[in-house]
Amino acid sequence: MSFVSLNASDFVVSADSITSTLWSGQTPTLTQFFTSSQTSSFNTYLDVFQTSSLRSDSEVQFAIAYGETEGSGSSPYNNLVTGSSPTKVTYGQFRTLVNGDENTNFNFGTGNTNSRDIFVLNVNRARYKEKLFPGTFNLVLSGSDGTEVTRLQLTDNSKDITTLTFTDAGRVFDIVSGSNGNATTATPISASTTTAGYTPSGSYGKYLPDVGLIVLNPRALALSGSFGGLGLTVNNDLTDEALIANHSQLFESIKLAQTFSLNSEETITSDYIFVRVGNSDFNYSTNPSMISGSGEFVYSSLINNPQTFITSVGLYNDANELLSVAKLSKPLVKDFTKEALVRVKLDF
Repeated sequence: MSFVSLNASDFVVSADSITSTLWSGQTPTLTQFFTSSQTSSFNTYLDVFQTSSLRSDSEVQFAIAYGETEGSGSSPYNNLVTGSSPTKVTYGQFRTLVNGDENTNFNFGTGNTNSRDIFVLNVNRARYKEKLFPGTFNLVLSGSDGTEVTRLQLTDNSKDITTLTFTDAGRVFDIVSGSNGNATTATPISASTTTAGYTPSGSYGKYLPDVGLIVLNPRALALSGSFGGLGLTVNNDLTDEALIANHSQLFESIKLAQTFSLNSEETITSDYIFVRVGNSDFNYSTNPSMISGSGEFVYSSLINNPQTFITSVGLYNDANELLSVAKLSKPLVKDFTKEALVRVKLDF
């Protein structure tokens, strides 16, 4: 017997969610941040690396971008066309991606329901594969409002909510002060009427795990430390230098804090194939070395007690074409007194 047909009941499909560290080198927390020495004023975003961009193992981890509805904070593409600038294009791009239209601005909640500008951390696609894992986003920012140095720890509120909210970009969570998916229980001293984890200017942003986006609320970050902010102000000049400055100040805030942890989540679909070997199946070897030149068994003991060793399972299509091979961890003895069940797992 060379082939055994498989039945429909021999196939089982399973889907498992696998989480893993996101950053290069399988490190759970990114603590060093570098930019490219080749960055120019024409870039609408700032790539961030885990090591010097000149090293061979350097890889883009995420990018920083700034967007503004009217085009402030960058020089226009054409001085004859009002409002046509990188920041306006950036805002429009992410507004359409998240909200599904060109007219609905970002809403960060009470205090900033119609935000004119945004900061975006766009996680590199190669890092997160399928999607980001809610509850693992922890970003620490460091800044100064002119009177004191402030450290702000941000996370998503995925563990605080009971009902999911969806946009055109998939699931969306508020970014709040706290850690590991829970908002802090402390309320800013000068904002006693504000919900814990939030600011008088709404949430700190939006966390969109299905598209690898972290959208930050500049108005919340611009608040003083007593109101839960960093004193991080935006440069609205219509110059290339303004865009560079806006990217750089958020980058420096991340770099100084040295803490950005995030995990990825991926659904692995597995096909399980159960190969059943009956007691009368596959007891005779097809290896030509078993037969001598005269047509006799090389090992006479196999005449009355045939025996084989199963080492692999080949999966074929209806045209007898080999599609895949499964290897056993150790040879499996097979004779007329034994049956075998081999489970083959195919991951996609």
